[in-house]
Amino acid sequence: MKQRFVVSLMLLLLALPCYPISAQEKVSTNEPASEAAESLNLVAFGELFKNSEDLQAFEKAVNNPDTGINNLDLDENDEVDFIRVVEEVADDTHLVVLQVPLGKDEFQDVATIEVEKSGENQYNLQIQGDESIYGADYYVTPADVYIYRWPIINAIYRPLYRPYRSVFYFGSYPHWYRPYRPVSINVYRTRTVRFTARPVFAITRTSRVRSISKVRYARRSSTLVTKRARVTTRSTTVTRGNKSATVRTTRVRRRP
Repeated sequence: MKQRFVVSLMLLLLALPCYPISAQEKVSTNEPASEAAESLNLVAFGELFKNSEDLQAFEKAVNNPDTGINNLDLDENDEVDFIRVVEEVADDTHLVVLQVPLGKDEFQDVATIEVEKSGENQYNLQIQGDESIYGADYYVTPADVYIYRWPIINAIYRPLYRPYRSVFYFGSYPHWYRPYRPVSINVYRTRTVRFTARPVFAITRTSRVRSISKVRYARRSSTLVTKRARVTTRSTTVTRGNKSATVRTTRVRRRP
């Protein structure tokens, strides 16, 4: 962690002469905000979403240990959590919620996939990490402007489409699902590099889906997660000559 922080400061110092920086300008970092975030790479999730035929197939792929993308263990029972998919739709805007059932009527949203249609064969898409896990304003967006070619986009925008809502909940899982143990972060990174090495998705702090507020959805947050989480922000001011910049790093740490 210390080495990564030092490297970030060095890169920022090199960039200072290239453009004017006002005093105390805030520079966001793209570092994962918690251990849970490092066990659920949203860039890899984007690749999985991109190549799925529909949301039912996406849900199955998310929870397939052979895929290796889901390594999340929020309740710390040494089993990877089942992630269910719930979709809400308003006009041409779709909100796809990735949600972990942690008990009876106990759910934790981990991320949302937000899609809006802005014109003929024109769509905006972003994956937003839940703030309790990824920190504020953590988005993954595709560089590919031709997402209308993705099979899952064609599926959710077909005529007479009915939003997908998983029928699974805590203690009631599909017949094909088998719980499996999480792996270390290093093993997880190695396992998902085939998804994250592709230059299709990038992390950003800026939202691009403007119409998502039209979708009515109440975020679900579990006390099992929020009681263990502690959000901290570290600020470091870098000064060179009469120019300075503030690097802010947000971490969500789990309480024992």
